[in-house]
Amino acid sequence: MSSLIEKAAQRLEQLRQAGADMPADVPVVAVPALARTPEPVVASTPAVEAVQSKAVDIDLETLRVSGYVTPNAPRSAIADQFRVIKRPLLANATGKGAAPIANGNLIMVTSAMPGEGKSFTAINLAMSIAMELDYRVLLVDADVARPSLRQALGMPAGPGLLDLLVDNKTHMSDVLLRTNVDKLSVLLSGMPHPRATELLASDAMTALIEEMGQRYPDRIIIFDSPPLLLTTEARVLASHMGQIILVVQAEKTLQSQVKHAMTTIESCPVKLMLLNQARGGDQDAYGYGYGYGYGYGPSEGQASPTGVPVSAAP
Repeated sequence: MSSLIEKAAQRLEQLRQAGADMPADVPVVAVPALARTPEPVVASTPAVEAVQSKAVDIDLETLRVSGYVTPNAPRSAIADQFRVIKRPLLANATGKGAAPIANGNLIMVTSAMPGEGKSFTAINLAMSIAMELDYRVLLVDADVARPSLRQALGMPAGPGLLDLLVDNKTHMSDVLLRTNVDKLSVLLSGMPHPRATELLASDAMTALIEEMGQRYPDRIIIFDSPPLLLTTEARVLASHMGQIILVVQAEKTLQSQVKHAMTTIESCPVKLMLLNQARGGDQDAYGYGYGYGYGYGPSEGQASPTGVPVSAAP
């Protein structure tokens, strides 16, 4: 500071000696150099690890013995049938079908009445798609009143879909289960709730479905739904789907029930009808045979894997 004052005084004296008219009492003000603003100290933030969902193992051998499609299992008739069934579904989900399908990656598997094989179909479809090289699959147990995926897959009880709907602080990573089947994840129905069916028809469920469809655009999301003719929740769920599979058990489901069920899902652009336990050829050895029909709008009938027409009801 003193050095600046001395230099200013010397300069002022030089101006006076040069004849400049300067008042004798002009104060000398030294302006100190501006202090350099210290750069903010940024604390190093530790890298945040990606939240991993819980990993569980599925007993694939038990599933295979029970007649399910599993990776690395010997070739079977049912595996071949699901290879055919999944192809148009995948084309629609990826925009490669005959026409663009909104929410094509959201697929609901349902039936008119209980006990027709919808959960069996949902698991087999998810397993078959997970065996593809280019797709990931999320299997959701949305039959919250009578959940069956946990028992079929041999998984422990834990949080799931209902917990996401009840508690907005619960995140998907908290309830999603990664399996030992590459590219297959499972979302179970969750902890029992007295108003489980109402939760399925709630605005929270609608928001969750929309989030899942947008958050996981690279995944095929398969919903195991309640039967269409027992509750209205399945119809609400169906309104958000891009594709629906209606499972019909041969020689059991009435034709009137099938027609009624089809009218409840008219808003869905694509419907695939599967005729479960159809008799014919080598399919009897596996206990399950599938006739199937595919189209935009209500299906009039099906064609079996061998190309022989079959009816939807006796």
